[in-house]
Amino acid sequence: MSEALPRPDRCEEHPPTVTADGAAGRPAAPELLVRPIPQSFRFLKAYWTTFRVIGGYLWLRFKARFLGREYYDRKVRGLHVRSARRVARTLLSLQGLFIKVGQLISVMTNFLPEEFRRGLEQLQDRVPARPYASVVRRIRLELGGDPHELFATFEERPIASASLGQVHRATTKDGRRVAVKVQHAGIDEVVRRDLKTIRRILDIIHWFFPVENLDEYHAQIREMVAQELDFTCEAEHIRRIARNFRDESRVRFPEVLPELSTRGILTTSFCEGVNVSHLDELDRLGVDRKGLAQLLITTYCQMIFVDGVYHADPHPGNILVQADGSVTFLDFGAVGTLSPAMRQGIPEFLEGVIRRNTGQIIGALRRMGFIAVAADDAVAERIIEHFHKRLQEEVHIDSLNLKDVKFDPNAVFRNLTDLSNLGVSLRDLSGSFHVPRDWVLLERTLLLLMGLCTQLDPETRPMEIIYPYIREYVLGPERDWTQIFIESVKNTALTYLTLPEQVEKFVHRSLQGQLEVQVRGIVPQLDRVARAGRQLTYALLTLGAWLGFLYFDHVGDAVWMDRCLAAVGAGLVLIVGSRIAGRRSVRRR
Repeated sequence: MSEALPRPDRCEEHPPTVTADGAAGRPAAPELLVRPIPQSFRFLKAYWTTFRVIGGYLWLRFKARFLGREYYDRKVRGLHVRSARRVARTLLSLQGLFIKVGQLISVMTNFLPEEFRRGLEQLQDRVPARPYASVVRRIRLELGGDPHELFATFEERPIASASLGQVHRATTKDGRRVAVKVQHAGIDEVVRRDLKTIRRILDIIHWFFPVENLDEYHAQIREMVAQELDFTCEAEHIRRIARNFRDESRVRFPEVLPELSTRGILTTSFCEGVNVSHLDELDRLGVDRKGLAQLLITTYCQMIFVDGVYHADPHPGNILVQADGSVTFLDFGAVGTLSPAMRQGIPEFLEGVIRRNTGQIIGALRRMGFIAVAADDAVAERIIEHFHKRLQEEVHIDSLNLKDVKFDPNAVFRNLTDLSNLGVSLRDLSGSFHVPRDWVLLERTLLLLMGLCTQLDPETRPMEIIYPYIREYVLGPERDWTQIFIESVKNTALTYLTLPEQVEKFVHRSLQGQLEVQVRGIVPQLDRVARAGRQLTYALLTLGAWLGFLYFDHVGDAVWMDRCLAAVGAGLVLIVGSRIAGRRSVRRR
């Protein structure tokens, strides 16, 4: 039974319909020489690639047991790059929804390593266009006529192509230049089949690697794709955000032509301008780059803090700059909103940071959905205290400018080591926290915006622009920064005043022999090593039996074929039984 797509009854936030516009100013990705896979082999190709990638990581893990952690750390990044390239090649050859899912994963997930995620980003620029004949059929189905009947001119060659549709330039009967976004023919049925295969692939991945929230990611992908298949949602996004900026002449948006738009066709005015990342052209036009960076930050402050709805894909190809310094936003397949819980949690979180109140920070994170429902409060508190302390020590947010923002990959390993010393394992970390869907979009949007503004003007200090919005958004009319600061100082003073009493209690208990030292995680780790050894033994025996089956099949010995096949079955039962027993053991702890 095919998996039905949910029909969106309203337009919500979702990741972008990413176009492959070579003129959009994106950095060129390595060329991938692929050809489409025949329909009958698509799913076999998907499963084969899944097992190859999983096998690579399992083999590296196995070797690391003997060669050590340093060997694993040295090799794993290269494996991420190779695996991402293999996955990208497969997705491009499979086409259909697989390309879209690869694009979504590259921008929305928090569980992928950075090297793997970057490898999938090339999918955004390597989507093949569909034949013009299929475009004509789709327009005829949606609008009731051929392109040459509905438009004065219609260019057969698309100016951009994506996994679910492509864009053509045209002219209306009354002479207006427009961009026509056409959904691929038959994409609904392809999406239904592909979603079913993707569900099975995620189950396979989860069997070997206990990644949290895969079910939720699949549900999000289904909902997002369902909305992207309805272009009326994107049209509503454009109109909604344009209304919010109707009094701002420096921020512009394309105009939707409703008479030439349907669920599968979106026609908008054709917008021209200079790609925001083409710095030489901006300088030639005399555009103030510092002012442009400030305009972009101000625009997003209004979208996020004032309106609560924002354009969630500010890559250079989606922002055009005019000679007067104004900007035009394109492609509204990605629009995010802040949920009521997120709106209430952000001010509570910021106040907790200022007060140095870990309990308040935990409460805010729980309200926003960052802390899992079944999380251990003690573990969550240790983790949050660690990162809060690091934030206070390393980040001086008042004087921060964009050129100072750098990613230190070694910091990730330092944090993991520090957490391990605190008795916090990776399982504790992944089980305690959950990244809310609306935060995934917001975080990605802010990272893209930060990178763009850094290109334009590295000296820009974003907090100087954001502070007025934060002050209004966090405090409101009845709260005062001064009072919060005074209370923070008072709480800190009380902490230091009670410190001698706490030290006295500690010394007294140690002299009485009442101190207990709890070492966490040793027994579970030993259990996991033992289970892994048993599973590896079962797997090797099963593999040997399977090779024996193939050999006796080749020589025609039916008796030994049956014996080897029975051994394969027994081995699979042992492997499955060991996995189930291991999971039950983890749940009991």
